[in-house]
Amino acid sequence: MPDALIVGATGLIGRAVIERFVSHPVTVLARREVEGLAAQHKQRVAPPQCWSDIIVAEKPAVLICCLGTTIRQAGSQAAFRAVDHDLVLAAACGAKAGGTRRMISVSSVGAAAKSGNFYLRTKGEIEDDLRAIGFDRLDLIRPGLLRGERRGQQRLGEGLATIAAPLTDALLHGRFRRYRSIASDTVAAAIVRLSGQSGSGVHIHDNDDIRALAD
Repeated sequence: MPDALIVGATGLIGRAVIERFVSHPVTVLARREVEGLAAQHKQRVAPPQCWSDIIVAEKPAVLICCLGTTIRQAGSQAAFRAVDHDLVLAAACGAKAGGTRRMISVSSVGAAAKSGNFYLRTKGEIEDDLRAIGFDRLDLIRPGLLRGERRGQQRLGEGLATIAAPLTDALLHGRFRRYRSIASDTVAAAIVRLSGQSGSGVHIHDNDDIRALAD
C-alpha cells in the first residue's frame, strides 16, 4: 500500500480512516494534536497556512482529504469556504508540487458548481478545481448523510435527520438512493480500499459504490 498523508484527521470520517489503517503507517497533518494516535503513525502539527509546504516536503504517494466544516461551525460563509474550498485546494496544490500522483477527497452528495445551494456549490467548485490540478488519479467521495459518533457539540439538524434516517432511507429508491444515510466507518473503509488501488482518471463514488468498496 502506498504512503498516504491525511488532512482532516480530527473529523468524523478522518478519525475513522485513521482507525482503519491498522497495519500500515500514515502521516497525519492537523492543526492540533490528534489524541490516541497509534504509535506507527507519523503526526505533523502546524497551522493551516503551513500545510501546503509541509505536504510538499512529505511527498506522499496519496493525499487523503477529509476536511469539512459547516457554516454554523465556521461562523460565516466566507469562513466555511476558507476550509472546504481554499484549504482543500492549498493541500492539493502542495501535494501536486511534491510529486503526489493521487488524491482522495471527501465531497458531498449533490455537489455541483452551478447549484443554488451555497454548501453544494462550494463542494462542486472545489471538485472542479481538484480536477484542474491534473492528478493521475482523483477519487471524489460523495456520501449522503453521515452516521457516526461525533465529538463536540451535536448539530441539531443532523441529529434529527439521523434519528429519521431509517424511515427516510426506506423511501429513497432509484437515483435517489445516493441521498440515503451512510455510516462514517463504511466511508472510511472505502477510502482505505481506494488508497491501495492503481489506475488513472477521475472517479466519483456515491453511496452504492462506497458500500461496494467497503465490503
